[in-house]
Amino acid sequence: MKARSKRLMLVGGGVALLVAAVALVLSAFQQNLVFFHTPTEIAEGKAPTGKTFRVGGMVEEGSIAREPDGVTVRFAITDTAKVIPVTYKGTLPDLFKEGKGAVVQGKLENGVFRATEVLAKHDENYMPPEAAHAVEQAQKAATTLSQ
Repeated sequence: MKARSKRLMLVGGGVALLVAAVALVLSAFQQNLVFFHTPTEIAEGKAPTGKTFRVGGMVEEGSIAREPDGVTVRFAITDTAKVIPVTYKGTLPDLFKEGKGAVVQGKLENGVFRATEVLAKHDENYMPPEAAHAVEQAQKAATTLSQ
């Protein structure tokens, strides 16, 4: 084999390894990517089924109910236009309250969002940017419809 063909084979092998590494990184990134949806988008059928995503908004007043097992909690997330029922098994954050902002992560099953993680706001002025935008958009839509 000539030196030139050895170099070409070495460069070709290096390029193939680089392409394989990039493909693995992109695949891992895609699997861990979690999208955010509003209750209105879910009600309109725009949310994925069978895939993990996040829902954000306000915890609806009077919606928190604890099951007798002491671990399961049922509540509803709203963007003031639509309401999505949520079930969660686990310990809720201390700041999780009715009428306050929250983001839940999980999957939508038969119209009920099965949460695997619940995130609550950390002070009186904070709401996740996605949830704040969702509430703002829903309020604008509700105002437009009522006029």
